[in-house]
Amino acid sequence: MANWEQLLSLKRFGDKHKRIRKEQDDTRLGFEVDYDRIVFSSAFRSLQDKTQVIPLSETDFVHTRLTHSLEVSVVGRSLGRNVGKAILKKYPYLAATHGFHFNDFGAIVAAAAIAHDIGNPPFGHSGENAMSDYFKNGAGQRFQSQISKLAYQDLTHFEGNANGFKLLTETRDGSVGGLRLSYATLASFTKYPKASLPHKPTNQIAHKKYGYFSQQADFFDEVARDVGLPTSTHEHGQSYARHPLAFLVEAADDICYTIIDFEDGINLGLIPEDYALEYLSKLINHKIDVDKYAKLNTTKNRVAYLRSLAIGTLIQETVDIFMANETAILNGDFHVDLLSQSRYKAQIKDIINISIKNVYRSQEVMDKEIVGYKVLTSLLHEFTTAVEHQLNGQSTSIDRLILANFLPHFNAEQSPTEDWLIDISSHIAAMTDSEALRTYKKLTGMAL
Repeated sequence: MANWEQLLSLKRFGDKHKRIRKEQDDTRLGFEVDYDRIVFSSAFRSLQDKTQVIPLSETDFVHTRLTHSLEVSVVGRSLGRNVGKAILKKYPYLAATHGFHFNDFGAIVAAAAIAHDIGNPPFGHSGENAMSDYFKNGAGQRFQSQISKLAYQDLTHFEGNANGFKLLTETRDGSVGGLRLSYATLASFTKYPKASLPHKPTNQIAHKKYGYFSQQADFFDEVARDVGLPTSTHEHGQSYARHPLAFLVEAADDICYTIIDFEDGINLGLIPEDYALEYLSKLINHKIDVDKYAKLNTTKNRVAYLRSLAIGTLIQETVDIFMANETAILNGDFHVDLLSQSRYKAQIKDIINISIKNVYRSQEVMDKEIVGYKVLTSLLHEFTTAVEHQLNGQSTSIDRLILANFLPHFNAEQSPTEDWLIDISSHIAAMTDSEALRTYKKLTGMAL
């Protein structure tokens, strides 16, 4: 069974001595430093020009990965603080003996939540599919015989969550250990504490995807052992249970994309405004101030009012579910997402289904996903071919130009094939939508 003292580890990569909570400066707590480091990172800044739902949208209504991540972080902070209050009431020694505060929980969840999409490639989830398909069904199949089965699985099932862990932790540009976040934050960030193989060994929520590439497996093991994640044994082997606060990070994301993607759809005219009152009122009927609502004279303001009430309802609901299952969660015996246990799960499902039909599958989304698919597969092919030719001594003039212009600091000569393939994939995934499109236009001559 995990224990909260260990789960709230302040340790960072390279630490020689244990960090004690009582010795922390509360004016800038270690977990708050995590948040600051993420916000000031280049990977986080790139989210301002990455698709949330509508790729390359030209309207200010639509959320980017940046605005979505900020909102998930706000919701996550509220979830963490409320759970923290309940945990400290249940285990008073955490405050009395170790000095933990309910804000610690909020700071960890907020930091993990603001980073939760940091590894996602351009063009939304279609970007993950495009990159995976290049290695699974496209020209990237040529590398299968040259790399391990695990590394090939990483590439053919490219995962933004795993790439996020890589971006947060890898040594690059002289920064040893990446952002050097606390192990509590890194473990809470990792919703899927397993490698890409075995693929979906069980129906447990923690096995739905994977959380780190084979490159980072040893470091994740270190993080998991330090925070005391329980091991989970199944017929395909052994993996880790989730950090309890990872459930709150997931819930914050689920709350935001359920309600806010629905709101985006209404503001874009893809979903009728009448649906807002019809569906959201099922979550908040008893909270609506009818007089206040009647005075709101724009669709945007009316939907925003309903959205804020709905999010508030789901925050409290999530906290109640977490605390009702806290013992099972600590034991590693809770295997579903928190909102699946909500009394509002039918209403949540209805809202998501409307968004799928009217927004995610709208013509605009599908048209631009096709563009994203072409862009990313082209970049992968041009970059991997240029590096491959360089290593084989077969570089052409165009190969040398590509390396000099787009990969000037990339050195694959001392790296195994599987490592430089993951590194190139990660490099492309770190691009913004616009940067990827500009690079594609340059490579194809369309920018002239």
